Amino acid sequence: MNQYYVLVVDDEKEIRDAIEIYLKNEGITVLKAKDGVEALEILNEHQVHLIILDVMMPKLDGISATYKIREKKNIPIIILSAKSEDTDKILGLQVGADDYVTKPFNPMELVARVKSQLRRYVTLGTFEGIQRVIDLNGLTLDPSAKTVAVNGEPVKLTPIEYKIVELLMTNAGRVFSIDEIYERVWKEPGFNAENTVAVHVRKIREKIEIDAKNPRYLKVVWGIGYKMEK
Repeated sequence: MNQYYVLVVDDEKEIRDAIEIYLKNEGITVLKAKDGVEALEILNEHQVHLIILDVMMPKLDGISATYKIREKKNIPIIILSAKSEDTDKILGLQVGADDYVTKPFNPMELVARVKSQLRRYVTLGTFEGIQRVIDLNGLTLDPSAKTVAVNGEPVKLTPIEYKIVELLMTNAGRVFSIDEIYERVWKEPGFNAENTVAVHVRKIREKIEIDAKNPRYLKVVWGIGYKMEK
């Protein structure tokens, strides 16, 4: 059994300790930090497979911490937010978070999301055994190395962004609905998935397209969904 290390970052000790209890029951080792600054220090010193990160914290908030983490690491990040507004969730996704859970949360739901993200992170790039390098007019995907490049230049994607690109590139030309993308990548029903998928698609375009407003690769098919151009 793989040993996973999850970093829980929250300024409330009771929440850190409660999450630790549930994750330990799943055999997961928990590291804890009370703010974003301490979290970055721990990341420099320890191996971490996933981060649970509160938004509202002193010194360095969750959004700013996510932005800094994404400069160097692509490990999964789950945002904890006391707010239920879509704008707060979207902001977290825009700066690189992979998922979000709104406080107060069901501990078992959080555990399920952690395990789901860990599965995707550890098995990244194993879609149905496909190992060949795919090249779409300069956009390349190497499932064995789990890398994406544009004209030979590596593109730094988060785990969720990679899975979306992989899904679309391995099925180039096929149109996927928003719900289907969500269900295939997140492995759960795609209810109200439009904002979540749209945010990730926008971030992917910013990374792989020369002109994100006039994409060459990742195309929208109005009223249906998205496809990767052959």
